[in-house]
Amino acid sequence: MKVLIIWRLLTVGGVNAGWRNRSIYFKKHGIQTEFLYTTDHGGLHIMQDVAPVYLTKDEKKIIKIIKKNNYDAIIVCDTGAAFKWIQKANYQGPVIVEARTPELIKLKPHLNKFRGIQPISIIVPSQYQKRLVSILTDSIPINVIYNGVDTSFFRPLPNEEIEHTNSPIPPNNKKIIGWIGRLDKRKNWPMLIEIAKLIKSERNDIEIWLIGGAQSVQREEFKAKWEEEQLTDIIKWFPVIPYQQMPHIYAKILQSGGCTLATTKSESFGNTFIESMACGVPVVASNIMPISEIVKHGKTGFLFRGHNVQESVNKIYKILDHPSTQLRMSKSSIIHIQKNFAIQKVANTYSHLLQHIDEKANHNNGEVSSS
Repeated sequence: MKVLIIWRLLTVGGVNAGWRNRSIYFKKHGIQTEFLYTTDHGGLHIMQDVAPVYLTKDEKKIIKIIKKNNYDAIIVCDTGAAFKWIQKANYQGPVIVEARTPELIKLKPHLNKFRGIQPISIIVPSQYQKRLVSILTDSIPINVIYNGVDTSFFRPLPNEEIEHTNSPIPPNNKKIIGWIGRLDKRKNWPMLIEIAKLIKSERNDIEIWLIGGAQSVQREEFKAKWEEEQLTDIIKWFPVIPYQQMPHIYAKILQSGGCTLATTKSESFGNTFIESMACGVPVVASNIMPISEIVKHGKTGFLFRGHNVQESVNKIYKILDHPSTQLRMSKSSIIHIQKNFAIQKVANTYSHLLQHIDEKANHNNGEVSSS
């Protein structure tokens, strides 16, 4: 079976990380994936060793790709323009829609017009996202399939496996908080600034690692604020860390006695949470859906109300100042991920859906040709 995934943005983010994991798993089960993106935001290194990647905005080239490759299914991820390309290519196979954008106003254009294409299913990564999508459409079945993590890759690394000499290098006698993601409004970096200011005013045994943001829309805005608030000593910024290095980052955070922190305002899922917990690193994040679907408060981390800076810092201290709490949460996190978010579990659900669609399409084609 051969499947094309169409998405506008080739990013270093959760959607592509999730698809990387699925693609590796699918290959073992006879499903070949190919990817079509229109804009590169530095994510090519995530995908290129996994599956063929097409990167073009040229409509004629896109139509040619769809026509010549005889795909058994096409999956459209938050790309409204794709339905026009599929229609112009006269593609007759099954089309699945993935709805990933967690904001209604931004999601609407991608579910507004299907241009005569009849998607057979909408796939979402959380119950929260299902509620959101159901506001916009009620005529297409919505399936919840969580993102999965490869637990043979994201795992607690023994000390001898950790690349200690690679940047970032943990400072002596400091605990590390990892903040991972883009620098934009939704990820809410201004709250990180406020948290860092409060921590810096109270103690000097904590360092925050900001991982990512090299091609983010607000990187210059962040940089100006980071320097203006004199936080370059407590927040260390690493704009580009290869995806393949992330288990080593999590291992260093865990070894220091630290945790990861998310200040995000909205998510459709949150891949960094499952990656962090798979590596045994507890998570501190806002108590909003779908984060509360993923992080178990008091067991695999702590959830704070709204965007309360003082409460979030208190929760961070509860982990950093109590090694027994960090250890307990670390063990619980690993078990929680293996049980609920291991790639073999969640991708299995997706592959069964694809195989069912393929069998149905072949059956219908057989009926047409026999008549």
